[in-house]
Amino acid sequence: MTPDSTPAFDDEYDFVVIGSGGGGMAAALTAAHEGASTVVVEKAASFGGSTGLSGGAIWVPNNPELRRRGHNDSRESILRYLELLTDGEVPRERLEAYVDYGPDAMALLERSPWLAFLWVEGYSDYHPEFEGGRPEGRSVEVPPFDTRKLGALENDLGPNLLVGPMGLWITSKDYHHMAMVTRTWKGRSMIAVSMWRVLSNLFRRRRMATGGRALVARMRLALRDAGVPLWLNSPMTGLIQDTTGRVTGVTIERDGRPLRIGAWRGVLLATGGFEHNAEMRDTYLPDGGQANHSLGAPSNTGDGINAGIELGAAIDFMDDAWWMPSVERPGGSTIPLVSERAIPRQLIVSSDGNRFTNEAAPYVNFVHDQLEGKHLPAWCIMDARTRTRYPFAQIMPGGKIPQPFYDAGIVHRAGTMSELARKIGVNAENLSASVARFNTFAAQGKDEDFSRGDSAYEHYYGDPTLPNPNLDPVGKAPFYAFRIEVGDLGTKGGLVCDEHARVLREDGARIDGLYATGNTSASVMGREYAGPGATIGPSIVFGYLAVLHALGQR
Repeated sequence: MTPDSTPAFDDEYDFVVIGSGGGGMAAALTAAHEGASTVVVEKAASFGGSTGLSGGAIWVPNNPELRRRGHNDSRESILRYLELLTDGEVPRERLEAYVDYGPDAMALLERSPWLAFLWVEGYSDYHPEFEGGRPEGRSVEVPPFDTRKLGALENDLGPNLLVGPMGLWITSKDYHHMAMVTRTWKGRSMIAVSMWRVLSNLFRRRRMATGGRALVARMRLALRDAGVPLWLNSPMTGLIQDTTGRVTGVTIERDGRPLRIGAWRGVLLATGGFEHNAEMRDTYLPDGGQANHSLGAPSNTGDGINAGIELGAAIDFMDDAWWMPSVERPGGSTIPLVSERAIPRQLIVSSDGNRFTNEAAPYVNFVHDQLEGKHLPAWCIMDARTRTRYPFAQIMPGGKIPQPFYDAGIVHRAGTMSELARKIGVNAENLSASVARFNTFAAQGKDEDFSRGDSAYEHYYGDPTLPNPNLDPVGKAPFYAFRIEVGDLGTKGGLVCDEHARVLREDGARIDGLYATGNTSASVMGREYAGPGATIGPSIVFGYLAVLHALGQR
């Protein structure tokens, strides 16, 4: 990019934020709190980005809600956990900044009356067995929210992907119990809770949101109260540099006309990853991960990453993603398999009919093993009792599998394992042997091949009525096979940043005035995943840190 010496701007702010996900809005709230003028510029027709489509959990150790609950982890234990996870691939200064300033970032959000957080008790860190991991979990979520409170802004809120029949809403904690509706008294009690919520919604005419949608709706109202404008349908077209190479603004399109927006203190790129850019997927992602089964926001096409690359920014982790094993619904939409892989009476095999990993492992780890072994496709094998006991792929226990799933070859049904093997094209002898071996482990309560059921994380979505919540024999006909695709929640690779969220060049020099957070930046989690919300948490924290640095507060 040629440095721009043109002085004229159509509008000017202290700090300009590109992208309206959790990190972008947190940064704008921080700037407003510090007395700086700011604007949020969003490419899409709705605000919230991938945060608004997510489960909405936030993983920030020692956040104020945890401290109110009496949990205060030592700095050393948290850093040890993150260092074990990232395995030397993330600078310690980045990890330290995340740990040291995360609680402050969350406390700033809580200054708004719209933002409160609740501990998702028991939702374990993804690797609680690591030194510094917490089996009881560190993740928080916002309370359910009636989107009517947005007023006219409700029209700008993205779709509600977490709503059930007749407006039924559930939190992360609710789903933990609801998945056991046929197995536990707590699960059964959710039937009455669900009926009450539906009737209450009808009577009170509420439009309830939970998860990420509730989070971004609350953050949007906080922005409104702070007087921060948010421009929709305004894609960034480029970055503006002065003659010294400092980023001093952005070019955008708004209402069909190009605009130059000055940013005297800095520009934050919070535009998400590149998951919906076919060319970038083909260029950077590994074989098996290039097909697009992404749950990220459709507007995430790598705009911020490419803008940084054009200025000479370094990139990292471009071959990785926040992978998610998924089922592709007929018609093309993706169903993530978060809890389903932890239910007891199922196993997952590759095209040769053999198990290849711990089915209940954290989703990124599962897909890493799937890609490494080129196990494409994979098949989830279950029996009739599984279907009557547990939900799977958004089909309730005992619910009829829609015929289009069979017609598209996504699901197969058979009276014997041999017949099922034939239908899905795997070696029948291997499949039968895999099921028999799995059943032996299930009977003894110990998976000697892949240690399934040994982790507190795996137990969270398992069946607590069993000795090992994740193991039970597969044996009652008919048998089912669901095709497992390599999906993702977004890409992990992006612009290399320092502990202040400043974008760096290949030689380590900074690009003055340019910051990045969220999936636009190379993940502070490296190739791993610390716990529920370890995407949104860092996005918020480094958005906060970018503003503090730009305004001279750090």
